[in-house]
Amino acid sequence: MVYKSLDSICLSDIQDLGIPPETAAKLHQELTQIIRSYGPGTPHTWKEISTRLLNPDLPFSFHQMMYYGCYIDFGPDPPAWLPDPEDAILTNIGRLLERRGKEFLGPSYKDPISSYSAFQEFSVSNLEVFWKTILEEMNISFSVPPQHILVDEPSEKSQLLHPGGQWLPGAYVNPARNCLSLSSKRSLSDIAVIWRDEGNDEMPVNTMTVEKLRSEVWLVAYALETLGLEKGSAIAIDMPMDVKSVVIYLAIVLAGYVVVSIADSFAPGEISTRLVLSKAKAIFTQDLILRGDRSIPLYSRVVDARSPVAIVIPTRGSSFSMKLRDTDISWHDFLERVKKYRNVEFVAVERPVEAFSNILFSSGTTGEPKAIPWTLATPFKAGADGWCHTDVNKGDVLAWPTNLGWMMGPWLVYASMLNGASLALYNGSPLSFGFAKFVQDAKVTVLGVIPSIVRAWRTKNSTAGCDWSTIRCFGSTGEASSVDEYLWLMGRAKYKPVIEYCGGTEIGGGFITGSLLQPQCLSAFSTPTLGCNLFILGKDGIPIPPNVSGFGELALYPLMFGASSTLLNANHYDVYFKGMPSWNGKVLRRHGDVFERTPRGCYRAHGRADDTMNLGGIKVSSVEIERICNSVDDTILETAAIGVAPSGGGPERLVIVVVFKDANGSTTPDLNKLKVSLNSALQKNLNPLFKVSGVVTLESLPRTATNKVMRRVLRQQLIQGGQNCKL
Repeated sequence: MVYKSLDSICLSDIQDLGIPPETAAKLHQELTQIIRSYGPGTPHTWKEISTRLLNPDLPFSFHQMMYYGCYIDFGPDPPAWLPDPEDAILTNIGRLLERRGKEFLGPSYKDPISSYSAFQEFSVSNLEVFWKTILEEMNISFSVPPQHILVDEPSEKSQLLHPGGQWLPGAYVNPARNCLSLSSKRSLSDIAVIWRDEGNDEMPVNTMTVEKLRSEVWLVAYALETLGLEKGSAIAIDMPMDVKSVVIYLAIVLAGYVVVSIADSFAPGEISTRLVLSKAKAIFTQDLILRGDRSIPLYSRVVDARSPVAIVIPTRGSSFSMKLRDTDISWHDFLERVKKYRNVEFVAVERPVEAFSNILFSSGTTGEPKAIPWTLATPFKAGADGWCHTDVNKGDVLAWPTNLGWMMGPWLVYASMLNGASLALYNGSPLSFGFAKFVQDAKVTVLGVIPSIVRAWRTKNSTAGCDWSTIRCFGSTGEASSVDEYLWLMGRAKYKPVIEYCGGTEIGGGFITGSLLQPQCLSAFSTPTLGCNLFILGKDGIPIPPNVSGFGELALYPLMFGASSTLLNANHYDVYFKGMPSWNGKVLRRHGDVFERTPRGCYRAHGRADDTMNLGGIKVSSVEIERICNSVDDTILETAAIGVAPSGGGPERLVIVVVFKDANGSTTPDLNKLKVSLNSALQKNLNPLFKVSGVVTLESLPRTATNKVMRRVLRQQLIQGGQNCKL
C-alpha cells in the first residue's frame, strides 16, 4: 500500500475507504485543523489524530492512512503514543520520583518523563537503594526482615556459587500472606477476583471480595495439612486458570508448600516429565475442560501420566463424568475434611527467602524441559514489574489470557494481588467475542495479550461493538509482534499504549519493557526494566558499548532480583554463565534472545539465538518437536524443526525440514498430506496449540564437525530463499 502525506490527503481519498460523504467531510475538516496546528508529520500531530479523530468504528484502513501518512518522512521508530506530563506524575513511578527524585538523582532531576532514563540507570547502579525503596512502596512485609538487600562477595568461590548475588539474606517471608494482607490499598470489601464462564456472556460478571478470597484460601490451606506432607513438598496444579486454581495456588504457598506449574494443554508424557522432575507429592486437576460445545478430558491425562494422589474438581456441579482412582480425592471430600475451619484464619508458614515457592518449566535444547524453581523472593519481582511498568494499583482490573503452567500465570496473580488490584479471569477461549465482551463488562484497565490473540481478534473482528474505554494500557509478551496488528489493537481503546514486555521463566519477570513515562513505538521496547542492565554482544562476543546501536545476542548483568540461582535437572552455572564475557568484573548472564538496539534507542527482538523457538508464546526446543516428527512416517530419515519469523514481522512460524530415507527416489512425497500428519502428531503428543506452517525437503541436513544439526544455517536459508515453503 502506498500512503500519502497527511497534507496530500483529499476528501475523495477518505471516501474511497468506504466512509460516508458526510462523515468523510467532518474527518477531513478536523484533520486540516490538526495539520494547521501541529504540522503534517510530527509525533504531536499523530497524538492529536489518534485521540481526537480516530475511533474503533472507523475502517482500520483509515487508521493506517493517518498513521503512515503522518510518519511518511519520519524514518524508523515513529512513536505511536506519547506520555502526558499530568498523567505521568500520577503513575507509581511518577509519584515516587516527585517525592524523592532529587534525593536519587540530585539537582539534575527535572520531572518523571525527562528523568526516567536517569532513574533507570540509578536503579542499576544503586540496586540496594532501589529494591529497598520498591519493596517499601509495595508494603511488602517480612516475619523476619532481611539482614541486607543484596550481598555480593567478590571472592572467586562466591562468584561461582552465587554469580547473581544473594538477595534478602536472613529474611523469612510468605508471598501469599502478602497477597491477602489488609493495608491502605486493600480492604475486606475490595473485589479481588472477577470472572465469567464461557457461554454466560449475557450474565453479570462474578466477583469475589478480598474477605471471601481469604476465607477460601485458608480453607484449602487447612485441607492441604490433612495430606500429611512435609513443608516444602511439591504440589502440582494442572487446571485452567480460573478462580479455583488461583485459590489453590495461593493456598499451597500460604501453607508452606511448593507449586508445580503444569499447563492444562499438555499430553500425558509431558505431564509425567514435570511430575517426575519436581518430585510432586500430589496434584490438583479437574475432570474436563469445557470449551464451547467441546469437552476436553483432563483427569484422564493426569491418570495416564501416573500422577501421585490427585484432588479432582468436577467441572459440572458436584458429579464426575468418570470414576476416580481409589487413591484420589474429590474436591468436595477434600474440603469436607476441614469444614469446621471455615472462616478461621490460617497462620501463614514463613520460610527462608531462598526456599522455593514454585517450580516452572522452560524448554532447553536437550529435549528435556528445564525445571526452574522460583524462590520466595521471585513473586516480588513479578509484583514489582507490575507496579513499575504497567503501573498496577488499587482500583485496577488486570486481565491476561494465560495459564498457571506458564510464568505469566503466577506473574498475573502476584502483579495484581500484591498491588491491591483485581484479577479478571475468563474461563473460555480468549479468541471469542465472549472474551472481548468480558473485558468490557469487567471494566478491565490493564489488558495483557500475545500477538497471535490480537491477530485472531482482528481477523474475526471479535471486538466489534465492545466498549474498551476503561483500558488505560495494554501489555504484550510471549512473542514478536506486528506493527499493523498492534496499531489495530491500540485503536480499539482510543490509542492507549502497548507496553511490550520480555523476560523469562528463570527471571520471574522482565528484563526489557515499555514504560508509561516514555514514548512508545509499535513492536518495540523502550527501556531495560528498572533494576536490570542488559548488553548486546557484538560479533566478537564482547558487549557493544552502552547506548550504541547494534544487533546481536542479548546478555544480562547477573545481579537481578528474583532471578533463578539453581535448576533441578541441570547445572545452573553451565547453562547461564559458562563461557560468557565479563563486564566490570562480573560474568554476564546468558539469555539467548537476539536483540537490536536502533539508532533512536528502541529495542527490537529477533528470536532465539539457540535452538529453542517461540511458538504462540510457548518456548519449545527443536529436539522435542523433532522427536515426534521423526516417527510420523516410515519414509522419514530425520527432521529439523525451525522457527522462522515472517518477512513482514510477527511471531515465529514452525517449518519442518524433512530428509527422506530415499532422498533421490522416483516418487514425489505428498507434502500437504505429510503436513497434516505432522500437525496431528504434534498436537496429540506435545501441545494442541502448535501448528506446522510449512514442510521443506532436503537431501541432507547441514551439520557441524561434531555432527550437530546447524539449525541457524537452515533458518537463514529459509529466510533468504524460502526454499519450497511459502510462509
